Amino acid sequence: MDIVEFYVDEDDNERLDAYLAKELDEISRSYIQKLIKEDLVYVNDKHVKSSYLVKEGDYIKVNLPSPKKLEIIPEDIPIDIVYEDEDLAIINKPQDMVVHPAPGNYTGTLVNALLFHIDNLSSINGIIRPGIVHRLDKDTSGLLIIAKNDKAHRILSESLKERNVKRVYISLVHGILSNDEGTINAPIGRHGTDRKKMTVTQKNSKEAITHYKVLERYNNYSLVEVNLETGRTHQIRVHMAYINHPVVGDPVYSKGKNEFGLDKQMLHAYKLGFSHPSTGEHMEFQIDLPEYFKNILNTLETKRKQG
Repeated sequence: MDIVEFYVDEDDNERLDAYLAKELDEISRSYIQKLIKEDLVYVNDKHVKSSYLVKEGDYIKVNLPSPKKLEIIPEDIPIDIVYEDEDLAIINKPQDMVVHPAPGNYTGTLVNALLFHIDNLSSINGIIRPGIVHRLDKDTSGLLIIAKNDKAHRILSESLKERNVKRVYISLVHGILSNDEGTINAPIGRHGTDRKKMTVTQKNSKEAITHYKVLERYNNYSLVEVNLETGRTHQIRVHMAYINHPVVGDPVYSKGKNEFGLDKQMLHAYKLGFSHPSTGEHMEFQIDLPEYFKNILNTLETKRKQG
């Protein structure tokens, strides 16, 4: 009997059997339903039905009889480790890097690199997502917290759930924002017809709150600092598009607007603040913008000066 554990870091209102079928992709949904029926699956140390809706913060334990194990291979991929101690590491993730393996993409991810460069990673979230406390989209660069043991992972995940982790981004968006700062409070859920997209909706959605502050205004563009109060999938991208200021270069939510011919979105997680899981000490990290981002801002600044 093998035990696989997950700490749910995001609330998608998915059924338990569907959630596990996605996370344990080598196991069929019907087999997962059988495990649940046989009381081999626990949510927060209790037995539940397959129809249970998974929530952020849930602790799921699956007992897998004679499992087929998936092997994730450590790979010598260079990564920028900003900070590291016995409990955690802070990684500056580059764009074009997927955070963790998924069906059809088991190599070249941040997890493959972490397994090579870091000796210990928390086992919560299973073999596919060891150490991953929170995620960034493939084309979003910036800071991520990595847990090196289960205790640290649980404490950090709880801090995220309680909104005690500061996550601040810088983004270039289309258009001129009229207000110097503002808050977008609009629930986010899965798109009704395209399950890969998220949208602002009242149906099967969760609270989503984004605070923004304008740093600079250029010709037809605004540079904004964005502070996440909640952490829904694609939250910044969906919310900025919702107020008609989509992120520049966003291939999904910007309606094809792409003056700079980018194959990536101009969204960078530049600041993280949290309490250390062992010492309680407040820690804060900040990372510079990627070069391509700086270059585009320099271009916009030159055009602004030229009038």
